[in-house]
Amino acid sequence: MRAPRSSVVVLAAAAVLAVPLAAGCDGDGTTSGASPDGRATGSAPAAPASPASWIPAFVADMSVAEKVGQVFVPTFSSQAAAESIIKRYRVGGLIYFPQNMRTPAQTAAQSNTMQKASKIPLLLGVDEEQGIVSRTPFITSFPGNMALGATRRTADARDAARITGAELRAVGINQNYAPVADVNVNPANPVIGVRSFGSDPALVSTMLDAAIEGYQAAGVAATAKHFPGHGDTATDSHTGLPVINHTRAEWEKLDAPPFKAAIRSNVDAIMSAHIVVPKLDGSGEPSTLSRKVLTGLLREGLGYQGVIVTDSLQMAGARKKYDDGDVAVRALNAGADQLLMPMNLPRAHRAVMAAVRSGKISEKRLDDAVSRILRLKEQRGLFRGTRVDPARAAEVVGSKESRATVRRVAEHAVTVVRNEKILPLKGKSVYVSGPRGGDLAAALREEGVRTVPAIRNADAVVLTTLNAGAAGAAAQVKAFSSKPVILAALGRPYDLDKAGQAKAAVATYSSGSPAVAALARALAGTIKPTGRLPVPAGGEPVGTGLTY
Repeated sequence: MRAPRSSVVVLAAAAVLAVPLAAGCDGDGTTSGASPDGRATGSAPAAPASPASWIPAFVADMSVAEKVGQVFVPTFSSQAAAESIIKRYRVGGLIYFPQNMRTPAQTAAQSNTMQKASKIPLLLGVDEEQGIVSRTPFITSFPGNMALGATRRTADARDAARITGAELRAVGINQNYAPVADVNVNPANPVIGVRSFGSDPALVSTMLDAAIEGYQAAGVAATAKHFPGHGDTATDSHTGLPVINHTRAEWEKLDAPPFKAAIRSNVDAIMSAHIVVPKLDGSGEPSTLSRKVLTGLLREGLGYQGVIVTDSLQMAGARKKYDDGDVAVRALNAGADQLLMPMNLPRAHRAVMAAVRSGKISEKRLDDAVSRILRLKEQRGLFRGTRVDPARAAEVVGSKESRATVRRVAEHAVTVVRNEKILPLKGKSVYVSGPRGGDLAAALREEGVRTVPAIRNADAVVLTTLNAGAAGAAAQVKAFSSKPVILAALGRPYDLDKAGQAKAAVATYSSGSPAVAALARALAGTIKPTGRLPVPAGGEPVGTGLTY
């Protein structure tokens, strides 16, 4: 890195707080041999009273290659590959996937090694929404957002995010591409569904605000996604380019409120969606590549000044019209600051470098992006040290507090939508069938409910479904109609929509072990169900929830 003389002068002039300006800085506040200008130093310069006031001068002294590197957040196949990427491209961050994480201790040590290889602290990210999108193999597993929406308890959303964030930060991960801000108003949505807090913009906004607070309190950058709103589509942007035909008025009513709430909550980052919304931009460009959407609507219209990160640039929705280099250039010019997971990093990097040198990407546009990224790193404390303790990581992940909170959230989420005097089940013999049926039967027995191996000996049937669809679930209920059926949707609650023949209908929004155990306790009557529908389901409106 070229010596940023002006920034060193500014930093050294104020003696408020010693802040190491180098990745590779140790947790005790000492550096591992590099200053912000990349030169060896024995002590860190002091920071000014305003923690980020050094950034403009620092950016002014960066080379073009250093600036361009900061906007890229690629994948990596191994620790050695990551170190090579950092050295060659001077990237601003990397994204973790399951294959990179074996244990908490190994992941923490790897994060330390990668940070030490970079002169500027790295944003090490992961897509850890919890629920059906979970990338961290050893993380304490919470039910996803729709389950949290069903609890109607902001404390649950805040605690789930805080614990998830604390476990991520313990292994060196400092940016999470969560929480989802999409309002799932389309039951046929193939890509959002239970990843959303619900179909009510007010509910989604409230729970989103709590989740953002939880993540950022744990020192992890939260990322609200997917702007301008991915909740009303029947196309998966991983495999195609969805078109959402909301009018501007519909967008303001349905999709915008959670993002406005996120901005009020000072969310660290907002992720763009690879969707076309013709009434917001008639060009046909996906929002990730749309200046009207990212700069005109998000920056200028909503006043957002934090980091804008693209959704994965490997997805079909971003690559349908342009090659890998052009996509990167267009995303930056649209207003994105971080380019997540370019399909071909060398090609994308070359394209951005060439665009900056030719003036196709202005110096101001690049400097703005880099400044926002550095401010985010400052806000999350990365310039005060990035080293984590591998031994402590193993203690933090899966703690007793974490497990107790998971149990509480799962219990609060269980929603009884219909009950024709069949629940609770204590004193009855039941036949259990469907996904996770064996685990549910075992859990019911622990709660004192007798399970039988043949339907003819049962007083009732507990039938589970996992995204069977309304018609599929109805057919299964009909097949067991010789006995009273309790239908339990372990995934999308829309399975309950055509199951009118069932004597009881219940939703858990999750098929994980904590949700199955909570379902058993609710069916048995050990706990009283308190969940309320976050989306219309089972012929009932949002807010429905029965108890005993």
